[in-house]
Amino acid sequence: MKATIIYDNTTLRKDLRADWGFSALIEAKGKRILFDTGGSGSILLSNMRKLEIAPKEIDEVFISHAHFDHTGGLSAFLDQNHDVKVWVPHSFRGVKNAKEVITIKNSLRLHEGIYSTGELEEIEQSLCIETQKGIVIIAGCSHPRMEHILSAASEFGNVYGIIGGLHGNRPESLKNLELICSTHCTRYKHEIMFIYPERYVEGGAGKVIEI
Repeated sequence: MKATIIYDNTTLRKDLRADWGFSALIEAKGKRILFDTGGSGSILLSNMRKLEIAPKEIDEVFISHAHFDHTGGLSAFLDQNHDVKVWVPHSFRGVKNAKEVITIKNSLRLHEGIYSTGELEEIEQSLCIETQKGIVIIAGCSHPRMEHILSAASEFGNVYGIIGGLHGNRPESLKNLELICSTHCTRYKHEIMFIYPERYVEGGAGKVIEI
């Protein structure tokens, strides 16, 4: 699995724009999945160009939840590539100009080794990728309780790590993870870095994580 952070409120490269929101390209099991789309279509597409990620080479889009800082770039992206399947949580409506839109309520196998937790606490779903080290969770903001997210992800195998926003979840809820990459919308980032220095990976636009 390879995860490239496209959109975040921090950036690791001066040529990329930071902005409040999140998006990442997930490459796994022969699929190229755009996870969330940030808050601005122009920033999303600009960062994609600079990262040499072509919109037309994306196979699918996975939307974690309906908040604008995760969906604001969707329309602009679909203007560039509408020949994609879009996976959305049950609470999200209004996707236009896509080849296919699939609404997810409960946990679901999207492809071999690629899963959704389903929409947890009626707000958010996370993407789960099977790797040789275990399940890696890609999270938008982690609005649901971390215990709920981890329990749902463990349905697919032993959970190895998480990449994405961790919202207000307490650092101790991450104690069993071997990889923690906290991005946009993480309240306790500094505490997580301090408690888990050997497991923590700094996020930001331009960050690439391969597992």
